[in-house]
Amino acid sequence: MSDNAMTMVYARESALDPEEFTDVLRRSGLAARRQVDEPDRIRAMARNANLTLTARDSGGGLIGVARSLTDFAYCCYLSDLAVDAAWQRRGIGRELIRRTREAAGPGATLLLLSAPNAMDYYRRIGMAKIENGFAFARER
Repeated sequence: MSDNAMTMVYARESALDPEEFTDVLRRSGLAARRQVDEPDRIRAMARNANLTLTARDSGGGLIGVARSLTDFAYCCYLSDLAVDAAWQRRGIGRELIRRTREAAGPGATLLLLSAPNAMDYYRRIGMAKIENGFAFARER
């Protein structure tokens, strides 16, 4: 792990600021796949997740976020993993996932939907690609 990743302050946060969340989505590149121009939706996403882990720099700036929905017993859906592009490839995303798994508990399966350009990343960190999933797409 690099010196920069070691200076990260990781925390579980119950009230992620929607503007901060939008900003890190933009800086990570994930904004292309999220409705960042819909503040009500972003506010609801930040408020209604029941497991949000963050990585902040020593000054308190948000560098990364892992936003999940979980029952802490059987399943955990990691909806957003966003790390500022300037801080990527330093182990921050991997650490956010590790902490998400730890918080969800050993009996919970961690699931996520990957952006196409992140498929190799998830394979590289040891996640198995699954073939037995189904979904209804958002209507808007």
